[in-house]
This record gives sequence, structure tokens and C-alpha cells, in this order.
Amino acid sequence: MSKTMEGLYSLLYLTLVLTILFTLHTQIAHKLLVGHHPLHLKKSPHLPLRFNSDGTFKILQVADMHYGTGMLTRCRDVLASEFDYCSDLNTTLFLKRIIQSERPDFIAFTGDNIFGPSTNDAAESLLRAFGPAMDSGLPWAAVLGNHDQESTMTREELMSFISLMDYSVSQTNPPVDDLSSAAEGDVTKNIDGFGNYNLRVYGAPGSHLANRSVLNLFFLDSGDREVVQGIRTYGWIKESQLRWIRSVSKGYQGQKQDNNHLEEASVCAIPPAMVFFHIPIPEIQQLYNLQIVGEFQQRVSCSSMNSGVLQTIVSMGDVKAVFVGHDHTNDFCGNLEGIWFCYGGGFGYHGYGKAGWPRRARIILAELEKGEKSWMGVERISTWKRLDDEKLSKLDEQVLWQSHPSFKMT
Repeated sequence: MSKTMEGLYSLLYLTLVLTILFTLHTQIAHKLLVGHHPLHLKKSPHLPLRFNSDGTFKILQVADMHYGTGMLTRCRDVLASEFDYCSDLNTTLFLKRIIQSERPDFIAFTGDNIFGPSTNDAAESLLRAFGPAMDSGLPWAAVLGNHDQESTMTREELMSFISLMDYSVSQTNPPVDDLSSAAEGDVTKNIDGFGNYNLRVYGAPGSHLANRSVLNLFFLDSGDREVVQGIRTYGWIKESQLRWIRSVSKGYQGQKQDNNHLEEASVCAIPPAMVFFHIPIPEIQQLYNLQIVGEFQQRVSCSSMNSGVLQTIVSMGDVKAVFVGHDHTNDFCGNLEGIWFCYGGGFGYHGYGKAGWPRRARIILAELEKGEKSWMGVERISTWKRLDDEKLSKLDEQVLWQSHPSFKMT
């Protein structure tokens, strides 16, 4: 074979190899990536979470988005005049509007973020559902509801994926170096569920509490469905989870004792806490006959099992309010044994609702006490709702908790 022919064959072979590589890169490689999206490094928020220089920390609670696939997922329970042009995109627009209007410091998603039966790609639905939160650059966290896992990912896979999304501070479960380890040994290994974690919110910049947690946010997995004595019921928070949350609280009590030597300390209080989960506890049914702020429009869809959540958080002494979802047309707050229980109200348009009753979100505002020289600990926790109407109407503003006038925290 002549050298000319050998050179020609080599050139053809090289051309073939390059063509194959180009085809792999342009047509196939991108399909091998999770969710068909290019890999990129997670964008992280500025941490730790902390109060603003004006002494405030605002939380947006988003309950029950029930996101499907986007434009093709139709709305439920809207007016006939709205139906033809209503989809998941209405949920997206509402989230964008309320973030721009309220300018929260943190977003808490309390379950049923996606509606599993309406999507064949859970990862894609999560990316679309949480898109406005990621675009905002705000820190956000989520727990699961009873519908999130009804698609292509398990609950563990969902929480792991959520924890890796841009600006998410969600955790699959508590890290081993949590305060729980110091309080009762390592109780995190056998904890039930996925999405049990504690986030600490630090004091205002420049204050003497700038490097200390002054507010704790607990997130718990309330499960999905279970069978008890042959009867199907909703999930519930298990004893292992209650043991963990008690241990974290005890850890902060020990922290309080350790700080009694500080010169400025007159009274050293345990940081107040709030809890977020999806399925309401059975005792909330009692609020039907008690004074509430908001609307009680449907029965409480709780588990038939009572695991003692109320008794646990009452005994802890630091929890001031609990925020749940699940029952879309309930949006009330009510007090049980000194602790406020508040519904977020249905947020998403693909979830059931009530035609003519606007979708809504809850805002939670924590405010610090102003000391003689700098900001002190949390003095007040208040809340209100915003409706997805033309004016984003504000509704039912109330104070949930206020410290004693002589309260000092160092």
C-alpha cells in the first residue's frame, strides 16, 4: 500500500473518530446527566442565618405548592373564568410576587412541594417548583409532605436532592456534630424519616450576640401514609424524632448555664424556637371549639396515632409556635397549652382549594429587643397572611409570642 493511501486512510479514520466524539458530546452526553441538566457547583447563601441590622428576621412559609410539570398542569378549584389560562405557572408567579413584595430573609416550604402523581420526573418538578426561591438567592429550607414521594424518587432521594439545590439549607437528617450528640450521645443514627434538622439564627451584626444563636428553627418529617391495625392513616412524628428534638433543646439549656459568667448577663434565657412540619397533630382538632385567628374550613386530616408531639414541645419550654400545612383551606392560628399552631393555607394552584378563596402564604416576623448598647434576644414573634389577589392583601396580623418586659438575653 502506498504512503499516499495510508495517509488517506489515516485521515478518514481521524475524521470518523472526531465525528463520533462530536455526536456523543452534542446528542448523547447531556442525556446522561441527572435531570438532563448540566452539572454545576451548588450556589450557597451567606451563612450563618442571622437577624438584620434593624433587629428583624422575616420568614415566608409556603405550604402545599403541589407542583406538577409547569404549563401543562392545570389548576384545581378556581373560578370558571380563570380555569382556561391557569396552570402551575400561576403558582410560580405567586411565589415570585410575594418574594418581591415581602422581601423575606428565609423561605420555609412545609411539604407537598410537588404532587407526585402529576409528574414522571420528580427532579425536574422540584427544580421548577423551587425555581423562584433559587433565583432570589435567599436561603430556604423544605420538609416533605405525603405526596412528594409519589413520583420517581424516594423520600430519602428527595431530601438529598433538595439539600443540593442552589441556596438550600435543607438537610437529609441532623449532622453527627449537632448539639444532640453532646446532650444524650449520638441519637441521629436511627432517627425516623428524612428531613429532620435544626437551623440556628444568629444575633444582629455588631451586637454582642452576633456569634450566638438567638432563634432556633426545627424541621421534622411527619411522614406520608401508614397502616395501623389494618387501617390506612396519615404518617406521624415518631419517638426517635421527639427524642432528638428534646436533646437539642437540652443542649441549649446547657449552653445557657455555660454563659452565666458573662458580665452583662442579668437573666440568660434559652433561645425561643419554632417548628415546621407538614401533617398536623391530632390535638389541633380541639381548636374547632376554641378561639382562633383565621378560618377553620375543613376537618383536620391528621394521623390516628398520637405520638405525644404536643406534650414533648410543651415540656421543652422553648417552642413558641408550630407551622403546618396539609389542610389547604384551613389558614388559622390557635393556641394549645401556650403554644401557637398555625396553618400556612394552600399556596399552589394544582392542589385542591376553594373557588373564589385566594391561594395564600404565611409570613412570620421575629424581632429583637433593643438594649441600651445593642440588640438583645428575641422579644416578639408575629405573623400574618398574604393573599394571591391583585393587591397581595394582608390578613389577620397577630402577635404569637412576646417576652416579658424585663427580658434580657445574653
